[in-house]
Amino acid sequence: MRRKPTRTARPQPWHPHAWQVQSLLLAYPDEQFEQLLALAGRVAATLPEPVAGPLLRFTAHAERTAPADLATAYVATFDHRKRCCLYLTYYAHGDTRKRGVGLLRLKQTYAAAGWRLSDDELPDHLAVVLEFAATDPATGQRLLTDHRAGLELLRLALTEDGSPWAHVLDSVSATLPALAGDEREAVLRLAAQGPPEEQVGLDPYASPVFLPAPVVGGPR
Repeated sequence: MRRKPTRTARPQPWHPHAWQVQSLLLAYPDEQFEQLLALAGRVAATLPEPVAGPLLRFTAHAERTAPADLATAYVATFDHRKRCCLYLTYYAHGDTRKRGVGLLRLKQTYAAAGWRLSDDELPDHLAVVLEFAATDPATGQRLLTDHRAGLELLRLALTEDGSPWAHVLDSVSATLPALAGDEREAVLRLAAQGPPEEQVGLDPYASPVFLPAPVVGGPR
């Protein structure tokens, strides 16, 4: 009998480079950001096109945008809109006690790998998870896949808003297995109801969500 293949593919050798670049581009664009853009562009050019193309589209936008304007757009997008939250446990648990457990488990996962966070970093920020994935690809890919529904909802929300950071999420999705049926259902449920046990009604995710064809990972 032929065994059914598992969904979670082994990380490819180029995945750590992709995740590191994505992590840099999802951080707040401070005074060092301009220097990082050139590095990000050089690394992105070495990656498979489904991963590289969206990153290069973002870096092109960032290079022609005034730093102050890019920083303002970042705050308006990620700090003021729940539907564009970069903290992955929010999608799974909302602002509940269960979210605290999720944060603790992430910290324990990092600690087991010998990885330490600075005092001003939360372990579920997507830029932090991607940075960790770049140092421990197998565990990092599992963490990203565990939060696949939240990542997809974030990608769809950014795309709907016309945000340039949607390109970075497109690139993240291209490094991961396509959405499974249960994950697609989870995205629809999150879009309709908001995070579990969160009294947000339909407002934060008011627009109907039509899932596109699954984003297929880069060449294997």
